[in-house]
Parts: sequence; C-alpha cells; structure tokens
Amino acid sequence: MDRSELADFLRRCRTRLSPADVGLSEGPRRRTPGLRREEVAQLAGMSTDHYTRLEQARGSHPSRQMLAAVARALRLSGDERDHLFHLAGEEPPRGGRPATEHVRPGLLLVLDRLTDTPAQVLSDIGDVLAQNAMAKALHGDASARPEAQRNITRRYFTDPAARDRFPAEDRDRAARAAVADLRATFARRPDDPRLTALVRELRQRSEEFAAMWDDHQVAVRRSDVKRLLHPVVGLLELDCEVLLNPEHDQRLVIYTARPGSESRERLELLRVVGLQQLTLG
Repeated sequence: MDRSELADFLRRCRTRLSPADVGLSEGPRRRTPGLRREEVAQLAGMSTDHYTRLEQARGSHPSRQMLAAVARALRLSGDERDHLFHLAGEEPPRGGRPATEHVRPGLLLVLDRLTDTPAQVLSDIGDVLAQNAMAKALHGDASARPEAQRNITRRYFTDPAARDRFPAEDRDRAARAAVADLRATFARRPDDPRLTALVRELRQRSEEFAAMWDDHQVAVRRSDVKRLLHPVVGLLELDCEVLLNPEHDQRLVIYTARPGSESRERLELLRVVGLQQLTLG
C-alpha cells in the first residue's frame, strides 16, 4: 500500500469536484475548491475521521468495500477506480467477479439530479450500490447496514421486517419477481462466485426461495407498480421504472407517484420529512 500516493490521489480527486457535481448544495462560500472531507465521507458512508486519515497518509488499510464506496463518492472513472485499488495494494474487481460495485459516473450524475423522487442504483444480483436522499427516506439508508444486508433479495427472504414493507397480498408476487430476475442473471453469469453463493445461501435459508427457484421462472425487471408500507407516511403506490445499462449488470430504479393521487401527496410529505425522523432498518 502506497499511503502517500493514495493520499495525494484522494485529495486531487476531491478538489476537482463541486457540491453540484454530487447533488449537494453549495452552502456558505468556500475558501478552497472542491468538496470538503466530511462531504466525501458522507457520500461514502464512512466516518469523517477515517477518510481524513486516508488523506493524511496515516489511515489503516482500507477494505475493498471502503475503496469501492470512496470511488463512487469521488465519481471515479473505471480506470481511476482501478488506480485507487492498486494504490491501496488491492486488485481491482474483475474476472469472475463482475465490477458491478463501481457505479459509473454518468449514472451517478443522473441519480444526483433526481432530487424530488426516490431513485437508487442496484447491481443485477440485487445489491444497493447508491441511493439519493429520497430513496434513503423511502427504503432506509443501505450504507448504514452490514454489507450482506444491502442485498434486497437476501433481505426479502431472510428479514421479516423487509417483507413487512409490502402489503400481505403483494408479498408472493414480489417474491416471485425477485427470484425470476435473479434467475435471469444466473443464466448470464453461471460462474459468478458471488451469485452462486447467494443462491446457495437462500436455498438453504428459505424454503420459499428454494421452491420458487426450482420453478425456473425467468423475467428481467424493467417496470412495475409497487405498493410499499412506509412507517411515517403510510401506504404508497408507486410506478417503478427500471433503466438497464447495456451490460445489464447495473440498473437505475426510479419510483414515481401518479399526479393527483394520494400517493403523490404522501411522497411529497416524505420529501419534506426526509431522513430526520426515519429509523428504518
């Protein structure tokens, strides 16, 4: 690990970004260009002290998960992401493990511009890679959960609280849609070790998942209407639009409510309430 080169690279990448580039407000006039360290830490879901230590060449060895989060926060290109990993003494994600953890800067730019509607970026195996503020208010902040619990399919079949977010009459349909989408991904990448491990785990932990997997239904999720029970604003009926990238390994998911509907009013209330009063798991 080259601490000094890593620190220099992080500082230079941070100073080239403006708050507007990452969906933040400018706030008071800044004495120096670029983002503040605490803003990068917030975007990466890590403590300001930990990030500051990395920039000061005195931090502990960052995990691969942390490197991926910092790369997203700093809007690094694929080549820059690989360079970051190399400076930290790590091999960049590639080969049998698809580089789905690194959200492309263009996709993050779109996400940052969606300030009044929930939107999040998912990998094709269901990992939450990035969320805007509205998505955190709707679903909870995925970056605050343990890494394993950032996968929406794993949570649905292993965490009763995640299932309770759906009305009882919608749960079977939601489960089948999740399994059918995962089946489609498995057909594209049957040798992906992370995907294979996820399927094996869910077959062991959930009889429901195992039965649905054996049904061999296949369907890539592109659009849907979802009803979600929110602990603050109540029932929301949302149009869910899924935008796939050409490789289909990442998708931007956008949730909207129909104009004039009660769900539209509740979504607006959620925007006002924001994250301040939420304690979602």
